[in-house]
Amino acid sequence: MLELRTGDAVVRIDPDHGGRITGLAVGGRELLLTPDDDTEHKAHYGAFVMAPWAGRTRHGRFDFDGRPHQLDRNSGPHAIHGTVRDHAWRVDESSATRARLSCDLQPGWPWPGHVAHALTLHDDCLELELSVHADERPMPAACGWHPWWRRVLDGVPATLDLPAGAMFRKDGEGIAVPELLRPPPPGPWDDCFTELTGPPVVRWPGNVAVTIETTCPDVVVYDERPDAVCVEPQTAPPDALNHDPFVVEPGRPLQARTTWTWR
Repeated sequence: MLELRTGDAVVRIDPDHGGRITGLAVGGRELLLTPDDDTEHKAHYGAFVMAPWAGRTRHGRFDFDGRPHQLDRNSGPHAIHGTVRDHAWRVDESSATRARLSCDLQPGWPWPGHVAHALTLHDDCLELELSVHADERPMPAACGWHPWWRRVLDGVPATLDLPAGAMFRKDGEGIAVPELLRPPPPGPWDDCFTELTGPPVVRWPGNVAVTIETTCPDVVVYDERPDAVCVEPQTAPPDALNHDPFVVEPGRPLQARTTWTWR
C-alpha cells in the first residue's frame, strides 16, 4: 500500500489491486467510500482507472481496422471499464506527495500496450494524469476515472452541481448512443453528460465541496445507489470503441487529466 501525505490530506493507493485509490481523507474525513464500506461487492469504493475503454462496450464486440474483436463480458452481456482495474500495477515512482504507476493492458485486450497514472497530492487538491500507450501498432482507446464519493459525510447528504448542456440517450440495453438530449432530464442517473460549461462540484453543504476539473469532454454520473455519487471523467462516452474512438499509435498516447480540489 502506498500513502501520499501533505498538510491534512492523505491519499492511499493499492498497487496490487488495480492501482486503486482506496482512500482520500481531508482533515480526518474520508471523502470516498473505503473498502470497509463495501463488504458486499468488494469493488464499489475508492477510485479506479478505466482503460483502454471506459463504461460499457456493447456485447463486448467492436470492429477495428477491418477486423472484429471480442472482449470478455463482465457486466451482464457487456464488457465494462477496461482491463487494468483487475491487475496489479507497477510502482515506477514514489515520494511523500507523488506516485507514478503503470500497468500492461493485456491480458484481455487484443493489442500490446500499457497505461501510466501519475498522482500528485497538494494541500488543497489531488492532480491525476493518465495516458494510454500502444506498444507496437495502432489501436482504439478511451479512458477515465471512476471515483465513489460518499453520499453522506458527517451526516450531511451530498449534492451535485452538474453544468452540462446535454446527455447521451440510452437505448433499451442501457448503452449510450450518439444522440443528445437537451436539456438533460432529471436524475437519478447512470448516464453520460457532455457540453460541460464548467466543472462538476460534489458538495456536502456546510461541510466540504470538491470541484472536479478535467480535460475530458464527457462525465458519467451514477447516483442510483444510496451510499455513493460517482462522477466519472471520460475521454469519450460509453461504447466509444464502436463510435469513432481515439486511435493510439506508438509514440502518440491518449492523455487525460483531472484535478479534484476541496475547500
